[in-house]
Amino acid sequence: MSPSHRTDSVNPADRGGTSASPSRRSLLRTAAAMTAAAPLYSWLSAPTAAAATAASPAARPASGPGEVALRWLEDRPGWFAGAQWGTPWPQGAVPGDQSFTLTAEGGAEVPLQSWPLAYWPDGTLKWSGHALAGGTPAADGYTLAAGEPAAPERAVVVRERPGHVDIDTGVISLRLPTSGTDLVSRVHRGDTPIATHGRLVNIVQRELPDDGLGNVRRDELLSDVRSVTVEQSGPVRAVVRIEGKHRGRGRSWLPFTVRVYAYAGSDSFRMVHSFVFDSDGQDDFVAGLGVRFSVPLRDEPYNRHVRLVGEGHGALTEAVQPLTGLRRDPGEAVRLAQVAGERTPDIDTWDTRVSGRVHLIPRFGEYSLAQLSSEGFTVRKRTRSGYGWVPVDEGRRAAGVGYLGGPSGGLAFGLKDFWQLHPTQLDIRGAHTDTGEVTVWLWSPDAPAMDTRFYHDGLGQDSYEEQLEGLEITYEDYEPEFGTPYGIARTSELTFAALAATPTPEALGGFADAVRATPQLVNPVQQLLDTGAFGGLFTPVDRSTPARAAIEDNLDFLFDYYVTARDQRHWYGFWNYGDVMHSQDGSRRVWSYDIGGYAWANSELSPDLWLWYAFLRSGRADIFRFAEAMTRHTGEVDVYHAGEWAGLGTRHGVQHWADSAKQQRISTAAYRRFYHYLTTDERTGDLISELARSEETFLVLDPGRKVRDEPYEPDPHALRISFGTDWSGLAAAWLSEWERRGPHWEECRDKLLGTMETIAAQPVGFIQNSGLYDLDTGRFALEPEPQYRVSHLNAVFGLVEINAELLQQIDLPEFEAAWLQYCRLYNATPREAEAELGHALSNNGNLKQAHTRLQAFAAARTDDPELAARAWDGFLHPGTSWEYSVDTELVTERVASTLNPTDWFGNASTNNSAQYGLAAIQNLALIGEHLP
Repeated sequence: MSPSHRTDSVNPADRGGTSASPSRRSLLRTAAAMTAAAPLYSWLSAPTAAAATAASPAARPASGPGEVALRWLEDRPGWFAGAQWGTPWPQGAVPGDQSFTLTAEGGAEVPLQSWPLAYWPDGTLKWSGHALAGGTPAADGYTLAAGEPAAPERAVVVRERPGHVDIDTGVISLRLPTSGTDLVSRVHRGDTPIATHGRLVNIVQRELPDDGLGNVRRDELLSDVRSVTVEQSGPVRAVVRIEGKHRGRGRSWLPFTVRVYAYAGSDSFRMVHSFVFDSDGQDDFVAGLGVRFSVPLRDEPYNRHVRLVGEGHGALTEAVQPLTGLRRDPGEAVRLAQVAGERTPDIDTWDTRVSGRVHLIPRFGEYSLAQLSSEGFTVRKRTRSGYGWVPVDEGRRAAGVGYLGGPSGGLAFGLKDFWQLHPTQLDIRGAHTDTGEVTVWLWSPDAPAMDTRFYHDGLGQDSYEEQLEGLEITYEDYEPEFGTPYGIARTSELTFAALAATPTPEALGGFADAVRATPQLVNPVQQLLDTGAFGGLFTPVDRSTPARAAIEDNLDFLFDYYVTARDQRHWYGFWNYGDVMHSQDGSRRVWSYDIGGYAWANSELSPDLWLWYAFLRSGRADIFRFAEAMTRHTGEVDVYHAGEWAGLGTRHGVQHWADSAKQQRISTAAYRRFYHYLTTDERTGDLISELARSEETFLVLDPGRKVRDEPYEPDPHALRISFGTDWSGLAAAWLSEWERRGPHWEECRDKLLGTMETIAAQPVGFIQNSGLYDLDTGRFALEPEPQYRVSHLNAVFGLVEINAELLQQIDLPEFEAAWLQYCRLYNATPREAEAELGHALSNNGNLKQAHTRLQAFAAARTDDPELAARAWDGFLHPGTSWEYSVDTELVTERVASTLNPTDWFGNASTNNSAQYGLAAIQNLALIGEHLP
């Protein structure tokens, strides 16, 4: 079981001071020295023998953590149900069993739950996870330190019973059956039932008539719970994982994982809903997918309230049986109470002209808010099923938040990224009866059914030769039967609150804000820097000189351009939100949404990494939220989670699953680690764990099958694996599993160490480009002769970043030498390469600006100012028209000829933007003092 799944808090340990923080100049050298001072492994022996040294999570004494000042990512939340975050620690500084305490601004101790997220190889703590209780107003900031945590006044309690699991926060209680249809069979606030029969609903459509004619059959499937696992049981936070499938009418499909989160003292709970699309998209079609609760209604129809939040804090504020606007006035006190969501005065006190005719006032028992595009939602209501709908209003971007109940209690509900993930919908049914029903639709039944079919007929590309010709013209790597969505996934986040009464406008607005952006505590930039988090390849934003300011301006411009493009070009939708486009079409002045491999980026050249490093150095909320959405998308939609290609991702294309290149470079755990460690998100942890044995997929799919120069059949003892785009992803997964102490951590440790050793032992190390990997030994065979196959793609999918982390913590001089040789020689002159290798390199100078960060890495490790100067020269003057040089004017023009007026920067491409961003950030961190 990985650390993030443990049910116990971290045990007490000795307190201690902070470790010394490294300077920018010696950042990587200091990290290496920490390992070299007390080496863990003898590299003269096999990894299996050396690995035993790291078997114990507490193998090395440590001094203890210092204090960490935490702040909210956005403003202090007005509505607060609890929060969680991760904090990094320097190698060797914090014992693996350290306990922590939390203090709010002002000095009050705050209840805290802590657990290990990751360990350094010596057993000290690398990342710790923490949860903060709800139920009290959030402070402006907090201080995390060593110590015994305060106990919550009302701890969350989890009880596992035969047939169900009960969670009690001290304010509300939930019952989670271990089988059947209901995920949550009941939600009580004290003794008052607030909601029942919480279940998943899926509408399946059997046909998809393209002309809109014909009979369309739709069936309703409900959740079928197969397993329930308690992952955390308090005292501050409870986490329960529920797994199953949607089932009904002879159909069982769409496997789901739903995590329920509940916090001590809180009146709400969260659901993180993930499902796998286990269909080829040709037969059955998703016509609706949602989460549904029944809501007992105890108040009179005129005391039953409906709330639906639009943009901002504006909301539809209505009663099931309206008492305002009538021909006869029931009295001001009655009207004001109903509008305010309060109980009306007793009916006997009303004007008798109203009280005697109240049965003649229609009861509007059903409401629907449908957000079918990012640009508009509609609200309608009706009295009951079988009667006509009455239009209510329209708006642009709804919050995805509502409430059904009355003064005696009710249920508030919300879906994060509601309009961004359209088509979505909120439905209220049966509010005129004793039991209403609320459905939060992740896919609206009012929208056309989900269509994931491939978008063209193949264009006659039946052979590899024809497919390579197609690649030459549209940049699409097509192959029959490969453009399938089978195995892709999607995750959605929902929040429910069991309220004692109808919320005030202020409370409902605060709830909506928390649904839109889950309250998130973050570490100061300096803490991330001092601990060498994520390889330490960043420094804080610095505009202290004109040269630095110019680079910072460029970084801001490029990020802002993507924010603007996302909104103006409407990069939204259930399967699309979170991704960006790959390239632009300068003739049409649009992004190339319909041109083969130039459409959706699917992480090509690592925009994920660019965004996360941009956040680490700035702490900016807008960058975090952009990166968060990208992580949610690229880790789910662009990767296969079931089927024969599970563990591989799909190359960039018109549809996220369309391209036939299924590769490790897209599924890589290097892109997921940031969000998991910064937020402790368990779903992202699942995605990382899925990849622990993803190298086995190379047996069923050869990524180089179309371009092999010689016959090759995948062999479990001789799998051809690239040292760049393939191994970087595998290494990221193995490192993550090892440091998280996942189920396969010892196996992953040995594979990581074995491949590092055998890459280093190749005739020309990383320049060898690839090797034959043995699944049984976890090692590469040593090639008898050097092969000089340098690819411009090898280092731009996380290899730089993962190697930086590996060299922080693993003392293998041969591996470091092989990597530094690659870093030095990629941008070297042919003469320099030939002088060292006896052979020229054939990289054609592609992505030279991107690779200046490799030169910078080598310059920092070897303290080489000449190499640093060359790196800056290559970065500022890359020598190609498509890369951003010091002379490139980054400015937009307004274009009115497109469908909507847009801002246009003709030189933008995601490949260049991501790699410029990473090179700028990492060069500043590694060799900033050498910037001309």
